[in-house]
Amino acid sequence: MAAAVLVAFVSVPSTGARAMATSPLQHIVILMKENRSFDSMFGTFPGANGATTYPDPKGVVHPLNHQPDHLYHDIDHSHVASVRSYDNGKLDKFSLNSGAIQNGVDEADSQLYAGDIPNYWAYARHFTLADRFFSTVAGPSLPNHLFSIAGEDANVDSLISPSTGTSWGCDAASGTTVEERAPDGTVTHVFPCFDFPTMADLLDHSKLSWKYYVTPGSQLQAYDAIRHIRYGADWTTHMADTSKFVSDVQSGNLPAVSWLVLPWNYSDHPGHSICVGENGVVADLNAVMANQSEWSSTAVFLTWDDFGGFYDHVVPPPGPNPQIGYGFRVPAIVISPYAKPGYVDDTMYSFPSMLKFIEDTYGLPSLTSFDGSSNDMFNAFNFSQTPQPPLPLQQRACPAASAPTPAGADTD
Repeated sequence: MAAAVLVAFVSVPSTGARAMATSPLQHIVILMKENRSFDSMFGTFPGANGATTYPDPKGVVHPLNHQPDHLYHDIDHSHVASVRSYDNGKLDKFSLNSGAIQNGVDEADSQLYAGDIPNYWAYARHFTLADRFFSTVAGPSLPNHLFSIAGEDANVDSLISPSTGTSWGCDAASGTTVEERAPDGTVTHVFPCFDFPTMADLLDHSKLSWKYYVTPGSQLQAYDAIRHIRYGADWTTHMADTSKFVSDVQSGNLPAVSWLVLPWNYSDHPGHSICVGENGVVADLNAVMANQSEWSSTAVFLTWDDFGGFYDHVVPPPGPNPQIGYGFRVPAIVISPYAKPGYVDDTMYSFPSMLKFIEDTYGLPSLTSFDGSSNDMFNAFNFSQTPQPPLPLQQRACPAASAPTPAGADTD
């Protein structure tokens, strides 16, 4: 099966010659977190296209509420909720989604300040913040995670149904389905085990090292939804627990490409403390920066998978499948010695842009026409600049009320 999948992309030309000639990068890390819109985290960031107010369903404008460190539960951010929030471009119905109102407060229309997430802001101030980075699908985690590994998602726009399962992919229980919404609006329900080419296939073909760091059995294991990966040799040789990331960095064994998906309690998912989640990122990035040989040749893309039900004031552009994308903006921070310092990048990006960056850095073909035509994120870099030094940060003492929610309480 892997060979058959490979044929689908080997003939697509790469545009990576320029990048290979100038880039000193040997390691690219995609650090994917959960469920935050751009305005909910960086709406007050100086120089960025942010917002501090929102319109309600009657058109009345209000200041965005101050978001607490730890929400009580998730906010609906399904495809249906995304369409409702969008409201034909008026962006005024986030508060009508299930879970938006918590203890009488509209948390969907809320935002964090610099003092609430000082280390995320420190990375954004010191390196490059992208303020036109859109989730690829107007909907939840699964389809967006698929786009982060493959540049496509088989038109999936939903989580699994029923939602009680612990796997979103080939390990899902019999009878589990996800929704596929075709460009013509036709909806079908299929078992969430697919077979399309992924970045893993490109890397294998080019003999480039890679790992997917995730808690074993996590719903957020995107490669579990790819049949030839789940039931092939890659499943045992390239999947690693998140705890291995730091030890691989310390031993100088960071792969050419890696995905790092932190456990639920460190994911920033509503229902968990964002302070705890930020501390998890600091621990991992401090490890990278402490090893100068790794740091000097690494780029980290720190981003969030979907809007999480939170307000964002920028109307998403139409996507290749107008039925499901693009979704609302999500934060993205480019962290590297070669990231432009203190720069706000207003180039339009999405998850396939990170894949395009990998392809162009290593001279690989494109997976699909989508990633092949995406902006490649090189505008966030200056390989001629004096390399930026590490930025080690201190983990914070988190609010006592921010004890993590049990992982079983999460649904996406």
